[in-house]
Amino acid sequence: MHQQFEEYLQAIEETLAGYLKVPCEPGRVLEAMGYSAFAGGKRIRPILTLEFTRLCGGDWRKALPFAAGVEMVQTYSLIHDDLPCMDDDDMRRGRPSCHIAYGEATALLAGDGLLTMAFEAIADAQLPPDRVVKAVGILANGIGVQGMIGGQEMDLENEGAISLPLDTVRKTNEKKTSALLSAACRMGVAAAGGTEEQFAAADRFARNFGLAFQVIDDILDLTADAAVLGKPVGSDIANEKVTYPSILGLEGAREYACRYTAEAIDAVGIFAEKDILADYTRGLLDRIR
Repeated sequence: MHQQFEEYLQAIEETLAGYLKVPCEPGRVLEAMGYSAFAGGKRIRPILTLEFTRLCGGDWRKALPFAAGVEMVQTYSLIHDDLPCMDDDDMRRGRPSCHIAYGEATALLAGDGLLTMAFEAIADAQLPPDRVVKAVGILANGIGVQGMIGGQEMDLENEGAISLPLDTVRKTNEKKTSALLSAACRMGVAAAGGTEEQFAAADRFARNFGLAFQVIDDILDLTADAAVLGKPVGSDIANEKVTYPSILGLEGAREYACRYTAEAIDAVGIFAEKDILADYTRGLLDRIR
């Protein structure tokens, strides 16, 4: 990983710890929140928030509360995803899921706590108020019924289908995966006080990056080793989900991943210092080569 992104990672970990490693009463929910938040995630979304702040000429350190909020939302979504009423996964990132470690009720509250704390973190940002308000609106829209939650519902509705049109799978993934990525990128633009052109480029990048990420995730669910992936493989089949490989075959899915990756890289062509992000995006494809 590029040194710039390593610097982001360290700062993100420190910022998250400032919110999630402070003793309080009652402490069990906060402990469960930290258990999932510090389980070894790649921090893709907060890294993108900080990188788009930098690309747009802003001070990325001032965007750290935005980045922390994005990662809190991502972690909450994974906790709820793993619950028996959703994907019913017992493992996450190589260890027991939150509801296995802490029980379903506490896991549910931990997810709720992270979602709530995300907006507390955003409100802490030492940025002009209009930029903070903009970020709140971007995130709320990206994770609501028109975004991530809507995609989760579509995903549940798709379960058990023998087949689905490719367009339906794409639309589901645009909401379930790309919407939060788009929010993360556009919050970075907001932190820097960016232009409408930059907002549009961030959205286009994120939509394609998210689709590439989902196609690759679908492929890895069929081909990766569980110890490497950090969760059980074959869960899509077990949950009767129609995926890109089930529609296109593995080679066809790989072609789609390459196509979406190229589109994402093209989208950031407007930025003078795009090379770091472009290399990071290409690195996604290495996971399925």
